[in-house]
Amino acid sequence: MSARTAYDPHLFQEVLVSPMYLAGSDGTGEAGFAPVAHWPHHHLDEGPCQLLVTSPDQRIRIGWLGDDFELWMITAAEDAVSTPRWTATFNHVTPAEIVAGLTTALAHDYAEADAYDINARFLASPSLYWADAIRPLIDAGWTRDAAERGTVEYSSPDDQAGVLIDNRRHHHSDRDAPTVELWAGPPGWGTRAEAVFTGRTPSHLIAATAAAMADSAPVVRERHHIHREMEHLVTLTPVGSASPQTPRAPTPLDVRRTAVTQAVHRAARAPRTAADLRVMAAQSRSAGASQHRSASLAPASTDRPPASSPAPRHGR
Repeated sequence: MSARTAYDPHLFQEVLVSPMYLAGSDGTGEAGFAPVAHWPHHHLDEGPCQLLVTSPDQRIRIGWLGDDFELWMITAAEDAVSTPRWTATFNHVTPAEIVAGLTTALAHDYAEADAYDINARFLASPSLYWADAIRPLIDAGWTRDAAERGTVEYSSPDDQAGVLIDNRRHHHSDRDAPTVELWAGPPGWGTRAEAVFTGRTPSHLIAATAAAMADSAPVVRERHHIHREMEHLVTLTPVGSASPQTPRAPTPLDVRRTAVTQAVHRAARAPRTAADLRVMAAQSRSAGASQHRSASLAPASTDRPPASSPAPRHGR
């Protein structure tokens, strides 16, 4: 975000931003953590990871690296001490609503799995068909581009987002290398959103992330969250000024209230620990504090080709 006047009330106005994948981060990550709000939270004083949210058995780990370029690091392993089977990273420009596509799918997979189940869906092998991982993008009208042999590229209708699949890294020695990258926005430290998945990431988890990315609903941001170089690429509509026929996107307060409600509902169906109750209480306090801060800042179907399918490459 470019330097701007610190207390210009206009900059703190809430706006609906579309397309969502160009909205950038709101700086909190709350939407990404909401689906796992009932999981144990670990606030770390040492190291780059400031917050670590884990499944109760610690096989799934969601790390928030607040001061790093790679803001999110999400992994899954067969047990708490095993090397991760796969890793997904999201950089600091990626909207947390896209991260929520993955964390929502993980929360669902975990809830459906038996305790310490080595066949849990979040540990499944990827599909043999690369299209399974990006089916929501294909269904949303993204088109295939020319690409380097052994890779596949698709781009959004506005050419401001895309996906790169590298099918050359299928050997055992390369199984932990990045193989799928979702991106949005022009190149640049403050403008390009990136989500990267290693080779053994289950295809349905990538697809869940892609589905969030393809969602046409706008998201809420304050004006100062939008990088100046992105302003001409997005549509900004002040919250409250949308036509009555257009459903209003949730405000940050709405999102926080929904997250707490969902967390309580999920926790009611699972054994509660003292840590779970503390997390829910902290979520409620956080929502109240955030509301107070906001008030003080502003006045009043294609065929499925096999993974080996080659395609020529062209530059983006």
